[in-house]
Amino acid sequence: MPDDFRAIARNQLNTLIMCPESELEARLSDALTDDTVWDVSDPVGQLRGPAEVLTGLIRPLRTAFPHTRRRDEIFIGGNNRRDVGGLWVASVTHYLGTFSRPLFGISPSTHLSLLRSGEFYRIENGRIAEAKLIIDFIDLMRQAGRYPLPAKLGAEITFPGPATHDGVLPDNPERGERSLDIIEGMIRDLHEFDPDTFESKDQTGKKGYWHEDMLWYGPAGIGSNYRWDGFVQDHREPFLRAFPDREGGDHYCRIGDGDYAAISGWPSMTMTHRGDYLGIAATNRALTLRVMDFYRCADGQIMENWVMLDYLHLFDQMGVDLIARSEGLMNNED
Repeated sequence: MPDDFRAIARNQLNTLIMCPESELEARLSDALTDDTVWDVSDPVGQLRGPAEVLTGLIRPLRTAFPHTRRRDEIFIGGNNRRDVGGLWVASVTHYLGTFSRPLFGISPSTHLSLLRSGEFYRIENGRIAEAKLIIDFIDLMRQAGRYPLPAKLGAEITFPGPATHDGVLPDNPERGERSLDIIEGMIRDLHEFDPDTFESKDQTGKKGYWHEDMLWYGPAGIGSNYRWDGFVQDHREPFLRAFPDREGGDHYCRIGDGDYAAISGWPSMTMTHRGDYLGIAATNRALTLRVMDFYRCADGQIMENWVMLDYLHLFDQMGVDLIARSEGLMNNED
């Protein structure tokens, strides 16, 4: 479609990763507002202005993964339903390339890697004014053979694209409002749960929010699972046992586009670490969690859910440096 803000933003992001080095600063000026602010998952942090975005994120990615490419699995856009408003795009992508040089303290594998990332961008007059990214650096460590956690829950797989193969710039954007309605209903009812069964109202069944053959794709540590019982086993029960007082849903952005919806909070959750989790003993510390969820709906139910969580930041709050732990594994092999 002409003047599709989603397509324009997607082209800008691809250009920043793929353009020749000699064009990079000019392209950055075209794509970003002068006062752009980017919040990136640990260990990157907040970047202010195009120069910081270049030196703090874009150039390190291009250096660590020479000839890298973005491979978008989902790329959607819409008006933000939250009070902060704005026109946003959201993406599940992989930075594909050979992990050749260190990245934010993570030693390279010298092999092909797919670095997955969840990304939200606020657009003003065709340029990116604000961005939030959760990059799964723990999965990059796993791919390099230096997984820093002592336990795993679900299946560790590369995020697949939607089963319908239509997640990039989907047609029928008017259906996005209905898709987002489904997600918001699910969020409201998911908060309350039976402490014995971990069931929540109206989540499953023929009239539930989730299709019986739902697929849930989680970040490194949690992994992916199939159907509601797999979701409870591999994520919901371990998480709620560790963080029984969790409060969620504090989102800065909720958008719908076609059969897709995306939501994110920075942070989204507050909670107390009251039980062991992924091999880390309870600390009883108050924690926050940055969250991104991307959904595909069909016939009034959720079919697929891609989830990005800033677990480096979460575990840092527990007093655990997962990058240092991963590097220690490499040193122990030497």
